[in-house]
Amino acid sequence: MSLLDTPLWDVLVGSFAGDVWERILPAVIETLYMTLLASSITLIFGLILGVVLTVANPNGLIPLKGLYTGSGWIINCLRSLPQMVMIILMIPVARLFFGKSYGTNACIIAIAASCIPMYARIVESSLLEIAKGKIEAAKSVGSTNFQIVFRIMLPETFPSLIRGFMVAVIAIISMTALAGMFGAGGVGDIAVRFGYQRFQHDVLFAAVYVLIVLVQFVQFIGNFTSRQILKRRNLV
Repeated sequence: MSLLDTPLWDVLVGSFAGDVWERILPAVIETLYMTLLASSITLIFGLILGVVLTVANPNGLIPLKGLYTGSGWIINCLRSLPQMVMIILMIPVARLFFGKSYGTNACIIAIAASCIPMYARIVESSLLEIAKGKIEAAKSVGSTNFQIVFRIMLPETFPSLIRGFMVAVIAIISMTALAGMFGAGGVGDIAVRFGYQRFQHDVLFAAVYVLIVLVQFVQFIGNFTSRQILKRRNLV
């Protein structure tokens, strides 16, 4: 159905038709696959990079100005690139790893490369909020830098890290939709090929429903988990 020759209400009703969802459901699985894998990569490398930035900060546990400045410059350069540009730049890298520059797995690299710098900055901002008194107290009782990071800094900022990670996951979901234009598959591919190029707006609306539900679910999980941790600490 197209809005060009069909009333809006009929198109909305048609977006719940069985044949529409037979086309959408396989794409949902592809989107979930890309989101889960890209989110895992973003979590691991973003967390590591964020900790390195915090520790190497001029006021950090191990001040390393060269490392901090160089890492920060690279991160800022990557964050300045639009998502579509990042996908294009990652084409040679995807071809190196997978032998092709299109498809679900190939675009996961571009999605992760775009979101890791963002999450690294979120981690750094969260860790820098810890009161210096707690770190000084840990040093006074003989805690090592490793212990300070993994027993004080990360546990203290865990709720904030979770909320920040949910922001990164939502960005990943939106980028999977964009990656559909580059042969990644998923809901974005369905929305572009059928909803935009073929004017099948009932399919487009169905794709929009899926993306909205995914984002709302991710945000709910993040808020709920963060709130439960704060309740256990009697902070809310």
